[in-house]
Amino acid sequence: MSTATTNVLVFSHRAEVREAIINAVGRRPAPDLDRLHYVEASTVADVLSEVDAGKVDLLILDGEAQPTGGMGVSRQLKNEIAQCPPVVVAVRRKDDRWLATWSQADAVLVHPLDPLASAETVAEVLRTQGKPVPA
Repeated sequence: MSTATTNVLVFSHRAEVREAIINAVGRRPAPDLDRLHYVEASTVADVLSEVDAGKVDLLILDGEAQPTGGMGVSRQLKNEIAQCPPVVVAVRRKDDRWLATWSQADAVLVHPLDPLASAETVAEVLRTQGKPVPA
């Protein structure tokens, strides 16, 4: 059994939003993937520091974060970092999905977060964009 973990950074200025995302995705979104280790970030500076340090395998960004939303952070990271980890953006309304496309996010979660859909979305991103699946 693999003890490897995938490092997931969850960004929101609100602790309750970070907690909701972590609870919805869970510690292991699929049996074929490593367990997730969450790092919480409440500021853009924290996000940039973790990504620059190479400690992040996946980012989940709150599209409604203040003062800088996750969609703007996603676009910045995708345009400035050559080997940018995959990004999932959480939005408040289904109608905001187009903004997540603008942000160059790899996937979108929509509030209220459905645990099954959230886990499957993250699992799919990790399978296609993230770390190799353990053998």
